[in-house]
Amino acid sequence: MAVYTDVTAEELADFLSSYGIGDLLSYKGIAEGVENSNYLLHTSQGYFFLTLYEKRVAVKDLPFFLGLMAHLARHGITCPQPVVNKSGEALGQLAGRPAAIIDFLEGVWPRRPNAAHCAAVGEALAKMHLAGSDFSMSRPNALSVSGWRRLSDQAAERADSVQHGLRDLLSAELSHLEQHWPHDLPEGVIHADLFPDNALFLGEKLSGLIDFYFACNDMFAYDVAICLNAWCFEIDHSFNVTKARAFLSAYTRVRKLSAAEQQAFPMLARGASIRFLLTRLVDWLNVPPGALVKPKDPLEYVRKLRFHQGVKSMRDYGIEDSGFAA
Repeated sequence: MAVYTDVTAEELADFLSSYGIGDLLSYKGIAEGVENSNYLLHTSQGYFFLTLYEKRVAVKDLPFFLGLMAHLARHGITCPQPVVNKSGEALGQLAGRPAAIIDFLEGVWPRRPNAAHCAAVGEALAKMHLAGSDFSMSRPNALSVSGWRRLSDQAAERADSVQHGLRDLLSAELSHLEQHWPHDLPEGVIHADLFPDNALFLGEKLSGLIDFYFACNDMFAYDVAICLNAWCFEIDHSFNVTKARAFLSAYTRVRKLSAAEQQAFPMLARGASIRFLLTRLVDWLNVPPGALVKPKDPLEYVRKLRFHQGVKSMRDYGIEDSGFAA
């Protein structure tokens, strides 16, 4: 979450008049993340989130995101629900941007995730994958292997200003991934961005998944790899096998990974590292002037990529291959 577009109190009060959620008492920007402008609203009926969708989010994709959250909730996944206005619409216009109001969920995201947090997220991710199996809408993943070269080209000229040799590292890894990227693995709707700041907890109990604005259709195991990268490394970016074992074991108790998914997993983890390395690098080099956002360090994912390049099998993630095959 972040703030790129300022909203005046007058604009916001006028916008809220078309909703039945009470009078505006206060609001504040949330300066985290990199994608949209987000505000916490306090009205006479409670708390809500307001999201203004910035230019990197295509308006045509918003019905998919909002519809998916409603679908998952109907299938037992705790996630925010879009609030419809008095005309029955979930999407409006505010400060020149498409905007939506989303239910507030109790909980905080874990700044230092432990093994229990990782297990809870693994279980929830597997349940989400199953719950989305009959969602009628689809959205291709523009940030999968076919889109990485374009991102690399955007950052190539200045990549070495972030770290010497980064341009060559990216070029070599992209060539390897494009040649060896797996296909024909089980797929469906994935979250694609389930980082700790997108999972809310009350203590060690998961209270909800949020921020579905990268959700798309892709390989389930790729989503698992994204989460492994996000949850199972320490602050110094070293791999924590205890967290990984808790995460993967909890996921596979709900949805087994096939032999083909296990075999492909190290490559998928490398791809997940490149995906976030590239998007963070582009953001690092192109922060809009005046944005109330601190870009995330792309070099975190260089260290993670180096780890995955040395992985030979699922055993390196702390799990025996035969222990959780379908």
